[in-house]
Amino acid sequence: MITAELFANAVVSGVLLGGFYAAVAVGLSIAFGQLDIVNIAHPSFVVAGSFAAFALNDALGLDPILVGVLVAPLFFLAGAVIYRVYFQSFERTGQESLRGLVFFFGIMFIAEVALILSYGVDYRLVEASYIGGNWKIGAVDLPLRMLVPFVVALSMTTAIWLYLSRTFTGRAIQAVAQDRLALQLMGADPIRIKQHAFGLAVATAAIAGSLLIIIGPVEPSIGRIYIGKVFAIVVLGGMGSISGTLIAAFILGIAESMVATFAGPSWSNAVAFGILLVTLAVRPQGLMGRT
Repeated sequence: MITAELFANAVVSGVLLGGFYAAVAVGLSIAFGQLDIVNIAHPSFVVAGSFAAFALNDALGLDPILVGVLVAPLFFLAGAVIYRVYFQSFERTGQESLRGLVFFFGIMFIAEVALILSYGVDYRLVEASYIGGNWKIGAVDLPLRMLVPFVVALSMTTAIWLYLSRTFTGRAIQAVAQDRLALQLMGADPIRIKQHAFGLAVATAAIAGSLLIIIGPVEPSIGRIYIGKVFAIVVLGGMGSISGTLIAAFILGIAESMVATFAGPSWSNAVAFGILLVTLAVRPQGLMGRT
């Protein structure tokens, strides 16, 4: 039976989940939406961030979110190196479409195998004072393991939006996919800009990974279930639109929560693909995309 209390909790849970989805998808919004790089390995970088949070939390007792912030520069450097290899091997020769996709498939499997060899296939989790806590506002439950990641995800997404819209480098990132020649005339190197942007996209995965392991235990191949979700969010939001990515993440989160609550959790994973198909059929440019 559908009650007002059950409906309210489903909506709130969906909003909190949507905030986390935004953190996972914002990096892909940069790489795929603005740089036209089909980085199918992005969820694997997120899982790598989760295991970095686990390792330092287990060894030193550091807060997982702090770990995500601390390792983000290392992820940025890794992303910059990966883009340089991608550019030299594929983009420079105009072969980035299919071969580039295979390149990122390879990175995804290498990352998974490396994590399996290092940590095995068991689920890992972290410890923090707020994990397990719960706030209650009237009849609505606010589990801190979801609320804390929601606040961090919203802060990171806002920071990325401000960086891209208010700084010269951020505007150059948005311009590189629209008019490369004009960007060169302004004295910017498009390749360096794209390298910086891809590094930024991978750096966001470190923080998103720390949020993922707060929400629940992770294992090396868990990133696969997010591939369809993040691409659906980026396409629905409008390719490269950070605000659109946030709105689309909320839509997906609420839709999944409602379906899981009233139809059963086994149906929730089909929601992302359903939304993606409807978007491509009705509004292929996305919610905030240019017509």
